[in-house]
Amino acid sequence: MKRNDQFVMRPVAGRFVLAPIGEMVKKFSGMVTLNGTGKFLWDLLAEEKTLDEMAKAMADAYEVDFEQSKKDIEAFLEPLRSIEAVID
Repeated sequence: MKRNDQFVMRPVAGRFVLAPIGEMVKKFSGMVTLNGTGKFLWDLLAEEKTLDEMAKAMADAYEVDFEQSKKDIEAFLEPLRSIEAVID
């Protein structure tokens, strides 16, 4: 999976906002707010990654359990998939 290049991330008031650009604005006209962990995961998706690759990176960076990382990442990805910000 990887991020859709029709979304851009910008810093806003200490958080990060994903906003659609181009043709994607016709499908999704809102914005998504990310915290620091969300930004970390979004940055990972600049290149194609598997769930396991993302979970390992998150577990290593945040010193958390690998299996819990997978569950947390799936929860993070679900709404992003629904708006096509993440492509499988």
